[in-house]
Parts: sequence; C-alpha cells; structure tokens
Amino acid sequence: MSLVYSNMQLSEVVEEHTSLIPVIHRFGIHLGLGDESVRSICEKQNLDPDFFLAMINTFLNEDYFPQKKLQGFHITQIIDYLTKTNHYYQRHQLPNIERHMRSFIEISDPDNNSLELISKIFASFKEKLITRIKHDEKEWFPHCLSLSKNLSKDQNFAFKTNETDEDDSSIEALLTDMRHIMIKHLTGEYDKNLCYAVIFAISTLNKDIRQHNRIRYRILYPIVAAMEKAIGK
Repeated sequence: MSLVYSNMQLSEVVEEHTSLIPVIHRFGIHLGLGDESVRSICEKQNLDPDFFLAMINTFLNEDYFPQKKLQGFHITQIIDYLTKTNHYYQRHQLPNIERHMRSFIEISDPDNNSLELISKIFASFKEKLITRIKHDEKEWFPHCLSLSKNLSKDQNFAFKTNETDEDDSSIEALLTDMRHIMIKHLTGEYDKNLCYAVIFAISTLNKDIRQHNRIRYRILYPIVAAMEKAIGK
C-alpha cells in the first residue's frame, strides 16, 4: 500500500481509506475536509504533520515503521493519541455494538442457540478490552511518561519493534469468533439488517484494534524499551 504524504489532499486519502475517519477524529479533524492538503489541515489544527503522517501510515500499512522519525516524537504525543483511541472505543464503538446486538437478540428467534454464545463472547471481549484500557490509564501510560521525564535530552538510543502480546491477540480473536459464529452458525428467524449492522460494527472495531496495536507495538513499545535501557532500568 502506498504511503500518505503531506502534500496530498486529505479528503482524497480518507475517501480511499474510510477506516481513517475515526483516526482523524482523534486528532480533532472532522469531515468537510475540502481540497486542503494534509500539511495545511495540520497547520490549522496546530498538529505536527510528521507525527500525524506517522500515525496514519502506521495505521494503514503493516510494514511501515518510521524508525528515523521516532526520536523526534515526544512520548506525550503518542500517549495522547492512544488515550483518545481508548476513549473512542469506550464511548462510541462498544456502545454502538451493544446497542445493535441488544436489538438483534431481542427480536431474533429465541431458540437460536448461537445467540447466547455470541452474547457471552462479546461480554468476554468487552471485559478484556476495558481491563487493558484501565491498565493503560493507571499503570502503563504513567510509567511511559515517568520514563520520559527522567531521560536526558542528549541521550540517544536505538529502536527495535515488538510483536503483539498474547493478551492483545486474544482480544482480537474474540471478535473474530463472534463474526465467524454469526456468519456460519445462525439459525431460525432474525432481522437481517440488524445482523449486518452487528457484523459490520464488529469487523470495523476488529480492524481498528489490529491497526491500533501496530502503533502501540511499533512506536510506543520500542520507544519505552529504549528509554528504559538508556536510563538503566
């Protein structure tokens, strides 16, 4: 997949990759983008265009890793973005899935044995995701910011990418299981539009989490590991 550059029209980029809509919202950028370039919009929003592009390209491209630019980003920029992402999951995407799923289950055939299983899997997924978000807010993000404060400005360090940990893989797997069951094992009567809405919402969140995790593990984790090494932790 080709990269996004600062001279491109952001509206054209978003039209091609609509999954970016919630991402740009996390930067305070809303639809109605006009013909303005990425750089122009970043300037109006008082955003670092290099940081914005690094997030966008990491989100879109599995193989993208802006190693040379990482040292130029302050840890607070990354923490702020990931915090807004977590809030988006809690305030918008989880309630959206729950709302559609509740309606879907209520008017579906009660003899459909898959419904209870789908509900249980979603409850497990939600619990795991909320647990990770709480850990981010109470432990992980404060630890990252503390390291940044203790790091001398003239300290240099090298970066190494990390793999997604087991807990994050299990979070993604639960959404995949839900989608698999709904597509393969639903029986009886059910509202097709609500069914589609649940599947699409699950798929959107699954993709967002997977791409969001690349930012966690290809940007935040390498920086933190390098800072820990630099200050001898």
